[in-house]
Amino acid sequence: MTTQATEEVARTDLRGKVVRGSFLHAPEPDWLESLSDALISIGEDGLIQAVLPADHAGHESLLASARAADRLVTLTGRAWMIPGLVDLHVHAPQYAQLGQALDVPLEVWLQKYTFPLESRFADLDFATEVYAAVVTDLLAQGTTTALYFATVHQEATHKLVDLCLAHGQRALVGKVAMDDPAACPDYYRDASAEDAVDGARALIDYVRGHPDNTEGLVWPVITPRFIPSCTDAALSGLGSLARETGCHVQTHCSESDWAHGHVLARHGVTDAASLDGFGLLGRRTVLAHANFLTDDDMERVRARGAAVAHCPLSNAYFANAVFPLRRALEKGLHVGLGTDISGGHAASLFDTARMAIAASRMLETGVDPDLPADRRGCPASRIDVVTAFHLATAGGGRALDLPIGRFEPGCWFDALLIDCEAANGSIRLFGEVSPEDLAGKILLNASRANIAQVWVGGRRVAGAA
Repeated sequence: MTTQATEEVARTDLRGKVVRGSFLHAPEPDWLESLSDALISIGEDGLIQAVLPADHAGHESLLASARAADRLVTLTGRAWMIPGLVDLHVHAPQYAQLGQALDVPLEVWLQKYTFPLESRFADLDFATEVYAAVVTDLLAQGTTTALYFATVHQEATHKLVDLCLAHGQRALVGKVAMDDPAACPDYYRDASAEDAVDGARALIDYVRGHPDNTEGLVWPVITPRFIPSCTDAALSGLGSLARETGCHVQTHCSESDWAHGHVLARHGVTDAASLDGFGLLGRRTVLAHANFLTDDDMERVRARGAAVAHCPLSNAYFANAVFPLRRALEKGLHVGLGTDISGGHAASLFDTARMAIAASRMLETGVDPDLPADRRGCPASRIDVVTAFHLATAGGGRALDLPIGRFEPGCWFDALLIDCEAANGSIRLFGEVSPEDLAGKILLNASRANIAQVWVGGRRVAGAA
């Protein structure tokens, strides 16, 4: 892409503009659409008004009117726009230990490293430093929407909301509920089930009443950490709150042998069935990990319209299994991707998508060389680049029940400008490439240097100056 074109796009937000260029998106798991010399008209509210391919009857008329009104922004060179990335599982406070503390099982990791770290967010200065870093870094890496776990601290969680609004990131933020003294340390937990529920309600009120959130950029999320850290009273109260408010819900589900076994021993049913019984499984519920979902669980999740945040990087460290992604998709579950900072050691959804492809192939072919090939893996488990691209964008939007991740009228214009000619980037193109190969080049090879610009709702929020 030419320097002039980069500067033209960088000078302006795109609300009220018509963008002419090349666009690539994956509205469905098996459908990649490439639009060359297309026009996308963006309203003053940041919503896409029209998408006109080059052969559309109205293309020339819109082009002429946009040019006459000085509303036209043209992309040149080898640059493509893709939808913004949607991260369905981020522990914002754990950004402070990204790339550390991955040497022990999940149940040890929480007590040894993670609860002590999260307890430090009682210090608002420390919380502000970490939260400002995670929001700005994720935006720079193309994550336009993030589903955040915070901590039990109300003031620090409010600060995370404030920072998402200030930096323009679309976000869903939850104050963590964890009140069980048998599982949570005295220095880091809600004092009671009532406090856990009241804390969730207070955050909902804060987000919905925030004077800077009139456009609904940030959403509140009811966030029981997971069943092992919550009493039944807290789970029941949070389920009632979810029904009352219609809020999103996020939690961990059947993440590891230990977590899955804990719920079976305590409630006599699986995580998914238990969460459903507490009223926590609905259309706006996102279940992180879900590696041990049974067929009955999958049907329950599908019937409720809930979604799975597939976290392949952290699963490699803590799950004891590979999530059967292809099977979940074939059963009709909503699925997107999560980095699971810091159980996952990389903050980029590009890295997560790459691992999702690799994990699915290892599940299909198997990993034990002592077994014969025909008994080594789970047949028909792999996904391809198109599916991974979908999961990182439109799949995440569908999981959240939000109009994002696609270049379609009525969707917010959350987008990345990928510069395939960036001098310090890691994409190299030689000659013409097919749309499928281009998607592979971007998804598998792009680095931060290739992300020239980032928009959320048409407003530029990151990228080259």
